[in-house]
Amino acid sequence: MSSVDNKVIEVSGVSLCYDRLPVLENINLDIYKGDFLAITGPNGGGKTSLLRIILGLLKPNIGKVHYYRDGHWVRDLNLGYLPQKNGIDSRFPITVSEVIASGLMNGRSLGRLSVEQYAMVSEMIHLMGLEELADRPIGGLSGGQLQRTLLGRTLVSQPEILILDEPSSYVDKVFESRMYDLLKDISYKTTILLVSHEVNHVTELASRTVRINKTLQEVL
Repeated sequence: MSSVDNKVIEVSGVSLCYDRLPVLENINLDIYKGDFLAITGPNGGGKTSLLRIILGLLKPNIGKVHYYRDGHWVRDLNLGYLPQKNGIDSRFPITVSEVIASGLMNGRSLGRLSVEQYAMVSEMIHLMGLEELADRPIGGLSGGQLQRTLLGRTLVSQPEILILDEPSSYVDKVFESRMYDLLKDISYKTTILLVSHEVNHVTELASRTVRINKTLQEVL
């Protein structure tokens, strides 16, 4: 398969300003099927804004983002996203297992999940090390436990492209190492975009690394 057929995302001439201040300037980036792309750069350099533009959550002032599958332009892809700052209300009466299961619901109620899907949720609870917390409301979780729950929700849907913004935020070093091992295991079948300030660890796993500081400064 050619590189054109392998392309899944094309960021073309993207620029973004807030109150006339440049956040991103003329970003051009092609992402290919099977990439494990590490995105690094200083705080305020535009990394999260770039992810949000790729996801369609933020509209650039200039430029376009296109999605592709098998060499053909498509309107959407199966994208999984773990933001740096979650917007979930910890007062909402929902348990850990229900949050993870929500990654499979697609508008259906929890009771409509198949036996196979319930098994997927159980396996993800195990992978996230949350067995003892499965029935606990999210309001009783620590920051790290909630981050693991939200990561589980993102992964259980088996997205074509996994987009992670500082996924190690709040988690301890033991789970951080486990998380990176898990990402390495799934990278053969999942395209991964990962923003991190921990350059050394992430770039060891990544197939490509880009540095963003308003412009795309370098590709290593």
